[in-house]
Amino acid sequence: MTPADAQAKPAPYTCVVDAMLILVRDGKVLLAQRQGTGYADGCWNLPSGKLEAGETVTHATVREGLEEIGVHITEDDLDFVHLCHYRNSRGEARMGVFFTARHWKGEPHNAEPHKCAQIDWFPFDALPEATYPYTAEGLAAYRRGVLFNAVGWH
Repeated sequence: MTPADAQAKPAPYTCVVDAMLILVRDGKVLLAQRQGTGYADGCWNLPSGKLEAGETVTHATVREGLEEIGVHITEDDLDFVHLCHYRNSRGEARMGVFFTARHWKGEPHNAEPHKCAQIDWFPFDALPEATYPYTAEGLAAYRRGVLFNAVGWH
């Protein structure tokens, strides 16, 4: 490889990785309405958050469950159910890794009122109109048993 080839090589691809937690009770899924974050405020989303340096995506899912809705989950309680590579209309990409929790301890509640207006349980076939698009896509794929989809790339 010549120095010119090395200069022409594109930078490695990067995107945000989101750990997405699906809690299901009585056929309903738990969603949280975002507020005050500057990202998708007003939209309904799964309890979730960005992967932090030095943690696995399962650890991030456990951490977010405790931080956002006050439930205790172990990594052994999680089942991987979907991976969504999402690109929004501005070309920003995210990778959502969706897990269901078979068990959790504690009653879900709004543990971050400065970032969340409210939480509520919704039937899968009646999600709020303001559900964040990639959350809705991931939940639909999970219900169909689809392990991967790419949204917003075509």
